[in-house]
Order: sequence, then structure tokens, then C-alpha cells
Amino acid sequence: MTTAPQVSRLLMVSVTSSLFAATCWSADTELITAPQRVAAATATANHAASCVAAQPFYWEIGNGQTMLASGQVGRKAPDAHTAMPIASASKWVYGAYVAERRQGKLSEADIQFLNFRSGYTGFRTCLRGQTVAECASSLINHHGERDDEAIGLFSYGGGHMQTHATQQMGLGSLDNDGLTRAIKAGLSPLGSNWAINYTQPQLAGGINSTAADYAVFLRGLITQNLQMGKLLGSHAVCTNPSVCPSQAVKTPLPTTEQWQYSLGHWVESDPKVGDGSFSSPGAFGFYPWIDAHRRFYGIVARASLDGATSSDPAEKPYFKSIACGRDIRAAWLSGEARN
Repeated sequence: MTTAPQVSRLLMVSVTSSLFAATCWSADTELITAPQRVAAATATANHAASCVAAQPFYWEIGNGQTMLASGQVGRKAPDAHTAMPIASASKWVYGAYVAERRQGKLSEADIQFLNFRSGYTGFRTCLRGQTVAECASSLINHHGERDDEAIGLFSYGGGHMQTHATQQMGLGSLDNDGLTRAIKAGLSPLGSNWAINYTQPQLAGGINSTAADYAVFLRGLITQNLQMGKLLGSHAVCTNPSVCPSQAVKTPLPTTEQWQYSLGHWVESDPKVGDGSFSSPGAFGFYPWIDAHRRFYGIVARASLDGATSSDPAEKPYFKSIACGRDIRAAWLSGEARN
């Protein structure tokens, strides 16, 4: 049952998202021409300090129908069809799969698993040859048991989705190939040519994909061909333990940033640098997003290990892609390049 404080927090999230959308989109925004947007985004991708730090990468921006601008930046940069591990960008895909299977009507249990409050907090990577269930039982704390003290608290990690897939969605017996087929079938509105590939039977981080295929997924969200398109930003929770210690215990983001977490994706709601966009950055630097007004999507696609072992989240590949990606997004929305 949702308590009064929880209802208040959910209402606050909804209002916050609306305010972000109003801030990011105004009458003046409509006057910006497509060439202005392309020029501003391209200059930012090529020259902004944040994007120089993220090279090499491929970037793309589009709407619900098509790609509108793109580019390759840096030596040996990938392109739209370069396959790469997307790591935690897989979370958004699984959240969308669940929403399709539930026809957009998630249970309280679904919500708790998908916004990482289920208590299944311990997880590493899956081993070669395991099924979804074997991966869940062998690598989660105490062989699949909950951490009762963490129930109801946000704790970022793959154990929530791995357990949900096993206990709630009937995917436990599947290996990589079986999981690939099941998720593709569950997301059938994306069409038969849409491609993903699980290289680990791990729902929260096991997909290899391309920017081109992930863009098809993002367009499905914008057009609401996928049920998750109607649920973007819903049931979002506080994620920064230094801000809300009674609600969150573990976040991958710098503690200077205050994002919220929705159903398998983030809401970039930081009061200083956030713009309300929805995103799902992957550990190696694959960063997909949809703007707060749900008009445009974007991707920064790269797979890097530089800084992966750093104790500073701001030095990790995913955060460098975030910094570059949100500068490209700001340039596109404003028509003004970022330095």
C-alpha cells in the first residue's frame, strides 16, 4: 500500500518533471530552426571540453520518426552500426519488456523491483553458460535471499532485475540465446528487424547492441508504441544517500548529483545541472536519453575502460559520456553550442 508520504513524493516527481519540461520547451524554442540545432549539436560534439574528454564516440539525435543529426568524433570512432556492450542501458530495455508483458499495468512488486527497492542488492556478473536463474541464485547475497534491511530503499544493482526475471516473469530457464529471443518477442512493436544480443543472461547489463538499434527502441518510447513510453519518469525515487539516507543506500553517481530513478531508467532531476531528461547510461560509456518533453532522443555510443577502476564516479566512462551527452542535448534544445 502506498503511504501518504510516498504519494507526496510521487506527486512531487510528477510536478518536477512537468516543470523541467516547461523550462526546456517554450515558444522561443519553437523558433529554433533545424539547421541551427544541427550546427549547435555538431559543434558541441566536436569541440566542447566534455566531449573532447569522451572521444572517440558516435552521437545521434532524432525524434519519434527518424534520426535528425549524427556524427563520429575522434580517431577510430564507432558508427551507428558498431556493436558494443551497452551495460546498464540494458535496464531500460528490461523495464520496457516488463511494461509490455503487463500491458502497461505494473504491480506493486514490479515497481519495487524495477526502481531497485526490492532488497535484492548483491550482484556481480554472470558466468559463462549460466541461465538467468542460475546467475541469480549463485551471485546474489546468501544464494538469492533478500537483505531485509534494504527492502524499500533504493540500492543500485543488477540483483533486482535478475530476481524479478526469475521469480516474476518466468525467464529463469533461459540462456543467452533464449533470453535474446524472449526479450525481442516481448518488444514486438519494434519490428522483426530490431536486433539485440545478450552476451550474459543478465537483465540489468547483458546486452550487446548498436546505436542504430537502440535508437529504434528510443523512438518506440517517444511514439508510445511501447507501453514504457507512457510510464517514463513514473514511480521515481530519491537515489542519493547523502540527500535522503532514509530512502537510498547505494548510487553509482557522484554524491554531488541528485537524480531520481524510475522504472529501469533515470530521471536527470538534479536541481543545478539536471533538465528532467530520462536516461540509462551504461558502465562503458553508452549513454541513451530522451528529453523531458519527450520530443527528442539522443545517444552517445562508445565502449571504454578508461577510468573504469577509478574511485571517483566522475572519472568513469559512463559519467564522461553523460557530461558530453547532456552538453549535446543542451546545444540541440537551445540552438547554441557549448564550449
